[in-house]
Amino acid sequence: MAVSDLYSEIILEHYKEPHNVGELDCPEVFAKGYNESCGDDIKIYAQIKDGKVEEIKFKGKGCAISQSSASMMTDIMYGKTIDEAKEFIKQFKMKITGEEDFPSDSDEWFELSALKGVIKFPVRVKCASLSWHTLLQGIKEFENKNEQKR
Repeated sequence: MAVSDLYSEIILEHYKEPHNVGELDCPEVFAKGYNESCGDDIKIYAQIKDGKVEEIKFKGKGCAISQSSASMMTDIMYGKTIDEAKEFIKQFKMKITGEEDFPSDSDEWFELSALKGVIKFPVRVKCASLSWHTLLQGIKEFENKNEQKR
């Protein structure tokens, strides 16, 4: 597989017109991520209501893989509970590293499966995973803050 094969139509669409770009005032979940190997960076903002992701945005700069992955991630996370979000992130990590296959019969995974070409390029796996690691970091900090309030 050539590197140019990585850039499917879905990835390029999300890169050119990313979804959920921006910042949120006073987000309950906020985290910054940085990929030292290529310089991609990202900030994730989310509001949680009744234990579910009510709104999620991202802001960042980087390659088409990292930005399109962030765009797709924010689409998927809307309405998920914190536990569902953590489980989905875990599943994404296993799929993007090749530990599991992307399901071919799932609407939820359809667009994300466009990223499976990066499995053969470990440096690009870091690009695709950056937003997911960053959201998980933000969720863990959110949970720690809420645990301390109890």
